[in-house]
Amino acid sequence: IKKVNDNLFNSDPRDETLARVEITLLAIIFSSAAVLNGILLLVLWRQRKHMSRMRVFVFHLALADLVVTFFQVCPQLMWDITDRFVGPDLVCRLVKYLQVLGMFSSTYMIVAMTVDRYQAVCNPMVKFQRTHRRMSAAVCAAWGVSLVGSLPQVFIFSRVEVAPGVFDCWAKFVQPWGLKTYITWTTAVIFVVPVITLVFCQVRICRAIQQNLRRKPRRGLAGALPPRSSGAAGMSKARVKTLKMTVVIVVAYVVCWSPFFTVQLWSAWDPNAPKETATFTILMLLASLNSCANPLIYLLFSGPFPRRLLVPVCQRHSFAKDSTHDEATLVSTFYTSFKTLANDK
Repeated sequence: IKKVNDNLFNSDPRDETLARVEITLLAIIFSSAAVLNGILLLVLWRQRKHMSRMRVFVFHLALADLVVTFFQVCPQLMWDITDRFVGPDLVCRLVKYLQVLGMFSSTYMIVAMTVDRYQAVCNPMVKFQRTHRRMSAAVCAAWGVSLVGSLPQVFIFSRVEVAPGVFDCWAKFVQPWGLKTYITWTTAVIFVVPVITLVFCQVRICRAIQQNLRRKPRRGLAGALPPRSSGAAGMSKARVKTLKMTVVIVVAYVVCWSPFFTVQLWSAWDPNAPKETATFTILMLLASLNSCANPLIYLLFSGPFPRRLLVPVCQRHSFAKDSTHDEATLVSTFYTSFKTLANDK
């Protein structure tokens, strides 16, 4: 996103060297994210008749990352090339709305996916109650929050005259607290609240697996473990890999977006912050790398990477069969654990 802090009617000429670096980085990020998410959508779409819960969330995460790619990175790339925003007021407001929509949707789809894994591990019996309806509600909630949460952009940004005869798409803030409020609110709803939710879910998942591991010897005496339960806490290796993939996606999100929001808060609250330095600019641009990391993580965790790209159709039936079996194994395992614990009491 173009730095909000630049929207203070500064008509000084830009640093052309830094601008070229911005354009190069944005072009690389745009092409990489578009290709990777496009490939991932193709792979998942060809398996749409046999998609597991996890793949549905990954499918919508790829859609959200494409929103980031085409409506956040691409407009910013064209904006940096032209130096000034070229377009009417309506397009200005629409672009700013879609830019934040991408941030919201990608973030909250990760949250929905992590909460789903939390439900699968910590509340396995609840997971089979109206499974499809619960999953659809989570996906719709993520998109709904994104659509509504992005609405303030329409009223904050507009096409304004920044110099005689020179127009740009800038924000108008009430001084002196408007900019600080905007940046703080954006950081809270797109980063702080989601990160707190993600950390809470991951900690609870780890605790549930740890507690299940401690009860594992008892289950061994009570009866045989479910088939293929060779992973942690009696879960199948494929299910453990799914949980690991979720953790990696969460870590990638935090690593990519932490510098962006840190820099934004610093520049908003500190009037002496080095806003025009290359470090500030590059840290803000690298946040979009998250849209490149997400499809890479899924493709790498789904099996041999080259084979996933070259023959996505050949394996769909076997993958679908494994996914269905893994879901049943996961629930059966935790049900056995909870039943054993209840009998012990």
